[in-house]
Amino acid sequence: MMTDALRLAGKGITTTQPNPRVGCIIVKDEKIIATGWHQKAGCKHAEVLALQQAGEQAKGAVAYVTLEPCSHHGRTPPCAEALIESGIDEVIIAMEDPNPLVAGQGIKKLQQAGIKVRSGLLQQQATDLNRGFVSRMTRRRPWVTVKLGASLDGRTAMQNGESRWITGPEARADVQLLRAASSAILTGAGTVLADDPSLTVRLDGTARQPLRIVLDSNLSVPDSAKIYNDGHPLLVATVLDETDDRFQQLKQQGIDLRSFPGGESGRVNCRRLFECLAEEYLCNEILVEAGAVVCGGLLANQLVDEIVLYLAPVVMGSAARGLFDIPGLDSMAQRVHMTVKDVRPTGKDWRFIVQPDYLSGAEQVCSQEL
Repeated sequence: MMTDALRLAGKGITTTQPNPRVGCIIVKDEKIIATGWHQKAGCKHAEVLALQQAGEQAKGAVAYVTLEPCSHHGRTPPCAEALIESGIDEVIIAMEDPNPLVAGQGIKKLQQAGIKVRSGLLQQQATDLNRGFVSRMTRRRPWVTVKLGASLDGRTAMQNGESRWITGPEARADVQLLRAASSAILTGAGTVLADDPSLTVRLDGTARQPLRIVLDSNLSVPDSAKIYNDGHPLLVATVLDETDDRFQQLKQQGIDLRSFPGGESGRVNCRRLFECLAEEYLCNEILVEAGAVVCGGLLANQLVDEIVLYLAPVVMGSAARGLFDIPGLDSMAQRVHMTVKDVRPTGKDWRFIVQPDYLSGAEQVCSQEL
């Protein structure tokens, strides 16, 4: 039952931002009588939708919920109260809500009303489904995924910057799903200058476009760039401030600019940027599509949570550009270790999902200001 509830929750993977993905199944006499999943922020929550479907049959039934029912008033009433009023006999929960506004209060309210509550069933699967939301609530920054396409010899572009296309159409279609599931897509000014990308989601029926973020320390991207002119959400992160003429020019054009000075490096302070994205923009998950300098800096500063690498069966040669630019790694002892989480074919290419071992508490082995 909980597996089915998680499958329902996953239907909201591209639509619920900034809310978590939640599914609910109501069971009576070992039969499913109602289902619901949270579809969009501001809309009814999974529990409420399932209870409306169940009606009077909810009395004495068991509810399987992938996330602790909320107990506070937001844009919608508390789900815990709706469950109590329905006459539900028992609530089985996959994971407690990391949101400090809930954080066990929903469970407490249900128990005080005499409802039996069990928690922890398929907890890890539920956490994985909402890792961005969990990250924002517990670490005060989004979950950061770096997406890369590379040749067998680890090259992402030819020496002259040419990179279209290393991977095949199936891999590129898979990237569209990654974009659609993200709160924001981040790139660097170098990538914009070289490729003039749109960084939009190009899927049929897509109603939500993620925020695009450009790291542009000196505001070098010209006004003619696609990303400035397509009307989709955009944030430019720079080290310059409002005293700069270019800053004022872009501001007057309606561009959202924020300053994150990076100290001696002269680059955007991405740690502060990510904190801002979590607190002010309510971003759960960031997808990074950038060059070796940006990706290397993020990895060196332990700001990468996951890497999705599409490996194409081609060789591009020693002069082509690499995956990560991390100066100062001079010995094998300084290697950045990874754990492989998943490997599967994507058309003629292979998709690797890996996570840096520092996520499990490994000591930082390199440092590069970004």
